[in-house]
Amino acid sequence: MILGFLRAVGGLLNATCGNATELIIAIFALCQNKIDVVKYSLLGSILSNLLLVLGTSLFCGGLGTLGKQQKYDRRQADVNMLLLFLGLLCQLLPLLFRVAGGYTTVTTVAALQLSRASSIVMLVAYVVYIVFQLWTHRQLFEADEEAGEGQEEETPVIGFWSGFVWLVGMTIVIALLSEYVVATIEDASNSWGLSVSFISIILLPIVGNAAEHAGAIIFAFKDKLDISLGVALGSSCQISMFVIPVCVIVAWIAGIDMDLNFNTVETGCLAVAIITTAFTLQDGTSNYLKGLILLLCYVVIGACFFVTTTPLSKIILYCHLGILGIPSRVR
Repeated sequence: MILGFLRAVGGLLNATCGNATELIIAIFALCQNKIDVVKYSLLGSILSNLLLVLGTSLFCGGLGTLGKQQKYDRRQADVNMLLLFLGLLCQLLPLLFRVAGGYTTVTTVAALQLSRASSIVMLVAYVVYIVFQLWTHRQLFEADEEAGEGQEEETPVIGFWSGFVWLVGMTIVIALLSEYVVATIEDASNSWGLSVSFISIILLPIVGNAAEHAGAIIFAFKDKLDISLGVALGSSCQISMFVIPVCVIVAWIAGIDMDLNFNTVETGCLAVAIITTAFTLQDGTSNYLKGLILLLCYVVIGACFFVTTTPLSKIILYCHLGILGIPSRVR
């Protein structure tokens, strides 16, 4: 029981320190009023964890255990997927609200108020999830303890405090570099000929979560798929249910209008990613084909944002201005 509890705490600490990059970059971007960069980077982190990290883990784990299916406790995955669906609902409603009501000032204010209320609900849900995971139902996250009793115990390379100091130290270094990263995203977009959405949603999360990706793949190769799922799904839940609503509330305090409307294509990609992942994990078994399907979904989504040269919000705005008969020079 103690070992399982420590694994749950370790997974939560790993996800928290791993997502510190996204939170720090988001805060710096908010200070510069780059709301699109905030939304794109956080959305990209969720997509990266659900499709790239989890897909690579399932694929490599399946190749490492050819001839048999890897098994994991689906109860932990079910809890995480429920939270992701709640986060998707909170992000979907402001979009539907604005689409149904039209892109008017009244609708924009109402969607902003709805987003702020939803953010508070998401934070409450995440706090309850932490209590659920670490105290009231922590046995759900100790499923692999009995299965690992017959395996040879691994000797830790470094101690707890050494690892903690390294995590904190690297987080500080990332904080120092985040301001430079945020300031150069638009310049990189112009010089490379790539859209800001592709850089923020695809390239930035891949680089920022490289260590997290490597850890999940290594655990999958060692047939410890529960840990890989904890890294990928736990990180996704933390971004969706904690980092995103915190950014909305911080922007609210700072007088910046940031809502949960991630635009149609972005929200659609997120919905497809969550639904595909839920179907992939529904039976508690894994093989390399499931991982490959998730990876291919990520490739298609990446191609979608690669060919995007203008933010969708501006395209929609231009369309409405054209319908209203406003000349292009005013736009």
